[in-house]
Amino acid sequence: MENNVIEQVFGKDVFNDEVMQAKLPKDVYKSWKKTLESGADLDIEIANVVAHAMKEWALEHGATHYTHWFQPMTGVTAEKHDSFLSPASESKPVLEFSGKELIKGEPDASSFPSGGLRATFEARGYTAWDCTSPAFLQEDAAGVTLCIPTAFCSYTGEALDKKTPLLRSMEAISKQAVRIVKLFGMDDVKKVSCSVGPEQEYFLVDRDKYLQRKDLIFTGRTLFGASAPKGQELDDHYFGAIKERIASFMKDLNIELWKLGILSKTQHNEVAPAQHEMAPIFTTANISTDHNQLVMEIMKKVAKRHNLECLLHEKPFAGVNGSGKHNNWSIVTDTGVNLLDPGKKPHENKIFLLFLASIIKAVDENAELLRLSASNPGNDHRLGANEAPPAIISIFLGEQLEDVVEQIVRGDVSSSIQGSKLDTGVHVLPVLKKDATDRNRTSPFAFTGNKFEFRMLGSSMSIAGANFVLNTIVADTLQQFADELEKADDFNKAVKEVIKKNITEHQRVIFNGDGYSDEWVAEAEKRGLPNVKSMVEAVPYLVTDKTVELFERQNVLSKAELESRAEINYENYSKTINIEAKTMIDMAGKQFIPAVISYVTSLADSVNTVTAACAAADVSVQTELLTKCSSLLAKAQKALANLEKVTAEAAEKEEGQEQALFFKNTVFVAMEELRAPIDELEMIVDQDFWPVPSYGDLLFEV
Repeated sequence: MENNVIEQVFGKDVFNDEVMQAKLPKDVYKSWKKTLESGADLDIEIANVVAHAMKEWALEHGATHYTHWFQPMTGVTAEKHDSFLSPASESKPVLEFSGKELIKGEPDASSFPSGGLRATFEARGYTAWDCTSPAFLQEDAAGVTLCIPTAFCSYTGEALDKKTPLLRSMEAISKQAVRIVKLFGMDDVKKVSCSVGPEQEYFLVDRDKYLQRKDLIFTGRTLFGASAPKGQELDDHYFGAIKERIASFMKDLNIELWKLGILSKTQHNEVAPAQHEMAPIFTTANISTDHNQLVMEIMKKVAKRHNLECLLHEKPFAGVNGSGKHNNWSIVTDTGVNLLDPGKKPHENKIFLLFLASIIKAVDENAELLRLSASNPGNDHRLGANEAPPAIISIFLGEQLEDVVEQIVRGDVSSSIQGSKLDTGVHVLPVLKKDATDRNRTSPFAFTGNKFEFRMLGSSMSIAGANFVLNTIVADTLQQFADELEKADDFNKAVKEVIKKNITEHQRVIFNGDGYSDEWVAEAEKRGLPNVKSMVEAVPYLVTDKTVELFERQNVLSKAELESRAEINYENYSKTINIEAKTMIDMAGKQFIPAVISYVTSLADSVNTVTAACAAADVSVQTELLTKCSSLLAKAQKALANLEKVTAEAAEKEEGQEQALFFKNTVFVAMEELRAPIDELEMIVDQDFWPVPSYGDLLFEV
């Protein structure tokens, strides 16, 4: 492939700023840009011109349809395709696309999760163009489609998606951050944006083997499976040489992402066998969210071209690391200043310290909300395990900033630890400049240079939830700071007092040690930090008076919208565990137990055949295996009956919190009890009898 492939393909399928400049009249383009910068409503005449240019560009690239591409509460994207055909003429095709069609769509809202906001008979919903996120083209078996990123709301205006609260939260944090920076004399700043870069972990397995596992097909994870003889013990897969088949996938993935203007930067093998990671360059939060949804969809699409299956579940295999999504978040002014850049002397950087204090306060006061924002049924398998950040929210600042914080608390901040040089002891190697702070991979919320890395998100999750929570809670603390500082007679003195007061009051959330250790769990309890161990336990924090007041104060979500999201979370958890339980029942009853019976029968036949041929022959091995398998088979059958029973009982529970708790505390426990004897049997039964590919087959034969 030619060396300039990135330049050749990057952004070719995006109706980006460069294309708009080329396609739009100059006065229209200027009006368009002015509208974006001011946040004013888009004039319909301007919208009509933009829509025409967008249609002509799409047609040039072979498009026949357009769609309002949105992100409902399902966690995946949705789209309804309409052709550019107009009813204006019956004798020949007339292709039209108006500003009205660009700005607003009307998909059916009745079948998407609404948490009670919409009744089944209330079908009307609207998609509204997010004009800050560029339109793009997607090509598949249906042809080329123009995709217009949109928000999705109900007929009565409530948010039914993940994009709307994210956009609201971006406005909230911009409004409050601008107030702060203007107090520091940055009068030219009109807007502050949240910049996000989500690292994406995933597994790749052979598709033929994947199709032999009902659990992977229906649930995305293996519900049964004994550990392979080798896992990740040798750490040889991490950053190891990439296999040819995987490299070919990554090459095609990059090209597809680059076409869509997605800044795919980094690729490597992750810790677990068959696990990999892709990381992009930072961009604005809503665009980054759109891009990450596309990344996940395109990963799955490209994988199939290589007869692979991309697994995005947080824990597809027991016994090896699961997959997360590190959400790198920072705040940047429209003049290009990163407000989380500490500079060379952070102890003197008052604006940085003020924003740092606001984040520390926000995280400490709203830890449960952040925990919930990283919650889904799959992530419950990861958080708190020795592979991912613990369920306890804490902040890692590093040696340099921790030292500054300690000085602030003591009342006399006068210095910052500086980076030194790293001498490797090898003369032919250059002397390296060493950062002032190490990194901490066990921290859920870690400061890394000029950004915070929220490491708790699950690999399959939309990043919208975590970012709108993060934006909202920080906006609220910034508002409190701005209210206080705007009234101060002595601004410099007031800034110092606000920084000292809030860092001192909330320093309990700062922890630079090993987040995996048992000692930290005990220490966190002493500090009074919450330890919310599961998704179901986290959901109630979404509808507390404190949360409702916070989100309504920032105009991000109303009480009704928060309550709807709580119901959707409970429903999602219950349905997920229910599907997993039913899949286990199906696999155990139709595959594993019959396979073990066949094997036990063969053992019995062997004993009888050998004994008949030679009464004195030693059949102790066959007899021992027969006894052990029969015992485990009985345990599996008993556990299966119990799982069938409790799964049926779960359906009778009241929907919502009660049902979700029953699935967590009863059904999930019964699932584990069924898995245990079957996994043990897999280690005994002849592989010719075992009905599904093993962990070894899935993880190492790619």
